[in-house]
Amino acid sequence: MELSLREFHDIRDYIKKNYGISMSDEKRSLIYSRLRSVITTHGFETFAEYFDYLKKDRSGEAAIVFINRITTNHTFFMRESDHFDFLRDTALPWVEERFGAGKDLRLWCAACSSGEEAYTLQIVAQEYFANKPGWNIEILATDISEQVLTQASLGIYSNESISSLPPEWKHKYFTKYDSDNMAVKESLKKLITFRKFNLMEERLPFRKPFHIIFCRNVMIYFDNDTREKLVNRLCAGMEPDGYFFIGHSESLGSLKTNFRYVMPAIYQK
Repeated sequence: MELSLREFHDIRDYIKKNYGISMSDEKRSLIYSRLRSVITTHGFETFAEYFDYLKKDRSGEAAIVFINRITTNHTFFMRESDHFDFLRDTALPWVEERFGAGKDLRLWCAACSSGEEAYTLQIVAQEYFANKPGWNIEILATDISEQVLTQASLGIYSNESISSLPPEWKHKYFTKYDSDNMAVKESLKKLITFRKFNLMEERLPFRKPFHIIFCRNVMIYFDNDTREKLVNRLCAGMEPDGYFFIGHSESLGSLKTNFRYVMPAIYQK
């Protein structure tokens, strides 16, 4: 079975239209390798047959399987650790000073993947507000892939994957699952809402603006126009002066936005 250039372009255009992800012709082999098993499992003889089925399916199941195969999910605890230092030393003190009367922290971890970033954010927030009673620390963690959201909700991680965390954090926020894995304690897990959400949605369905948004290492897959529209939607859903974190391989420099540069990969509304 081959993936013709026409079939690849049809699938690539579908991905761009529905999920904002841009793919060059060099990604043709990637698409082939990630979808081939799905196609053979369902008994399709060509990629065109599968694509026709994907477009016509109204149950949503085909789209779920498709996006789970297409999206790349790679993350780990304390990734780009300087961001968590800035969160602790600058962003959270700003929230405390500006919104201390309400004692309500609203933080969105967009494109949360398998949950490592969201749990790290909640741990940093818990540590910062540990001696400041009464704070409601809400973290929303979203992703387009139900597969990784299921993994995130389970909160089970290998001993190796949490090796970068301080020993006291491991003891305080994790419990032994088996000889090779640790599990996030329920007391921490219940403080995060994991939810499926497509960042290409025209409106953000959230009632209150966020103080802080982490949207890291996802916009590298978008073209400039898609990136600019997304960033401005996110900006509109934030409190004035709120902090916006992106990946170190990303930049807002060429985009027209209402964010001002703070330091590499950190911006303020």
